[in-house]
Amino acid sequence: MENLAIIESFSDFKDEKNIDRVTLMAIIEEAFRNQLKKKYGDDENFDIIVNPDKGDLEIWRNRIIVADDEVEDPNQEIALTEALRIEPDFEVGEEVSEEVKLVDLGRRFVLSFKQNLLTKIQEHDNSTLYKRYKDLEGELVSGEVHHIRHREIIIYDDEQNELILPKDSMIPQDFFHKGDTVRAVVREVQLRGNKPVVILSRTAPLFLEKLFEQEIPEVFDGVITIRKAVRVPGEKAKVAVESYDDRIDPVGACVGMKGSRIHGIVRELRNENIDVINFTNNTQLFIQRALNPAKVTSINIDEEGKRAEVFLKPDQVSLAIGKGGNNIRLAGLLTGYEIDVYRDVDEDEDVELTEFSDEIEPWIIAELKTIGCDTARSVLELSVEELVSRTDLEEETIKEIVRILKAELED
Repeated sequence: MENLAIIESFSDFKDEKNIDRVTLMAIIEEAFRNQLKKKYGDDENFDIIVNPDKGDLEIWRNRIIVADDEVEDPNQEIALTEALRIEPDFEVGEEVSEEVKLVDLGRRFVLSFKQNLLTKIQEHDNSTLYKRYKDLEGELVSGEVHHIRHREIIIYDDEQNELILPKDSMIPQDFFHKGDTVRAVVREVQLRGNKPVVILSRTAPLFLEKLFEQEIPEVFDGVITIRKAVRVPGEKAKVAVESYDDRIDPVGACVGMKGSRIHGIVRELRNENIDVINFTNNTQLFIQRALNPAKVTSINIDEEGKRAEVFLKPDQVSLAIGKGGNNIRLAGLLTGYEIDVYRDVDEDEDVELTEFSDEIEPWIIAELKTIGCDTARSVLELSVEELVSRTDLEEETIKEIVRILKAELED
């Protein structure tokens, strides 16, 4: 059993690599034939019998018997005298099948064969991994943190395949230790050379959608459909949902009693605030819902330019804009419209900040507008402390602005 001793155990390959028997046989035979071609120039006259379960390999070389002085190709032909040593009644013209032992092929041959075999198995693993995860692009997967690098986290799946979660695809509040279980979506599968690289994401809107599928049965069953999801990872998200069953309230089904259903999703997303919105084809109503929790007074829509002018009471403007402008930005992404917010006030009761450009510098006016303050009263409705905390302006600057605005309105 020299062949068994040299090749060691094919069954180990089968078990460790999870390769089926037929595939492993084909890989071993291909690797061996590659070496035979290098050694003899041709492998067509060789029969290879592989038994990976037992770790056995048989190689038979078939040659035609010719007269002793007529051998032209030692790989294809065998001299009669040599053939008679194998079987005493052979004759010229007959075919001889002779078993070849790996030990007789030489140590270099065997080492090259083993290397070739390992290469072929790695190619098979790469191909299998690529196909598997290419089919899983956009799907939710989980794995265990193996080690943490400066710009990425390496995660191993159940079969010890390496998955990569880049830092820029992590929620800002994410913090993992080695051994932690991580859920993410497969963002893409790249080929770097011949090696497949699986890239994960926890910041993609699709990650939020897949969590809804996993946590909410009606979404999983297709009774409720997610029309669109948009996110500022770790901060805020908006999800438009629609039900194909009039008896089911899609928003209520997704949120659950006292938020019971959505709580697990919020926790997974590091307390990301999630607004679930009932989808509608009525553009005005959809924009109004998307700006929740702000109460909209009226909307003017430019369908061609995909813009919407939204009018709100002064106390609703900051709600519409939201912290850091997240609410209005997400509403725009969800609806597909560029949304401009205006205060719904009587012109006689208020004055645009731009009217004070002779007393207040333009960059200060621009800074106040970023927090939704574009009129005198909208500024005065906020305390000095609020204005300081929400802008990059100094307290003394704020106090001077308040003095100027109050003087104008009192006059």
